[in-house]
Amino acid sequence: MNKKTSIPPLYYPLWLLLKGLSLLPLSVLYLLADFLYFVVYYVVGYRKEVVLSNLQRAFPEKSLEEIHQIAKGFYRQFADVIVETLKLLSMDAAEMERRIVFTNQDLLDDFVKQGKTVITMGSHAANWEWVLSAGAVQFGFPAYGVYKPLNNAFFETFMLRTRSKLGAKLIKMKDTLRDFAANRNMPRVVAMLSDQTPLKSEITFWTTFLHQDTPFYEGAEKLANKFGYPVLFLDTHRTSRGHYTLTFELISNGKPDASTEASITETFARKLEAAIRRHPADYLWTHKRWKHTRPEAAELES
Repeated sequence: MNKKTSIPPLYYPLWLLLKGLSLLPLSVLYLLADFLYFVVYYVVGYRKEVVLSNLQRAFPEKSLEEIHQIAKGFYRQFADVIVETLKLLSMDAAEMERRIVFTNQDLLDDFVKQGKTVITMGSHAANWEWVLSAGAVQFGFPAYGVYKPLNNAFFETFMLRTRSKLGAKLIKMKDTLRDFAANRNMPRVVAMLSDQTPLKSEITFWTTFLHQDTPFYEGAEKLANKFGYPVLFLDTHRTSRGHYTLTFELISNGKPDASTEASITETFARKLEAAIRRHPADYLWTHKRWKHTRPEAAELES
């Protein structure tokens, strides 16, 4: 066992419990998800104020009843993602292939056949934890994902094992540039979740997103421009419980476009916004997406 991914002895009982639960069929795990939904939404009210506030800001045209319906749909999906992530620990390649459908993989394949690394920009929509493993199973070429390590030693190990079980490779966020430089000529796909909120000190790009001034990381754009890599948007949508379709959309073909500043990031924001409007309950609404204020706006308010 790799020492870096070994289970801390204190957590052996928890590891065995989670491993045992993962062996249950998803039909049984969904009963657990139904219970989790009831507890999280009705009993605990986990971040309900944040979720409702985010939805009201994102969809001011919707009634309060519609907002609550979206919120309930989100919490049901959130509970499903929890048990589906747990299931990934024991899921085999055949089941993953049955549950994830790439609708236009040719768009990705064409770039890889040219010997290129392709960056995909995804988001916390539908089941983002299955996406990389599905790629590792179905693409026929290396699938890498950029991730931010967790502080808890057990859950860091648990997620590393879960995410890499079906052959996906992981790159720590802080090592991304070094990895790209070392593997610049490797035909592969590198998946990045690009909708996270940057630290205030790291904000370099703002746009209007779901009616709000919103900062985005520019990491994918900077890497794509530096290495000349094509960039695809990945739209993830749940078609039924435990089944998802993934669709690629072209953002950049890898040729620099000096006519538009931050064109890759802006295009990603527009495509993500459209995807969220199509299926709002699929998106992760528990994070405080709009906790920073654009400098110009702050100056006007003062």
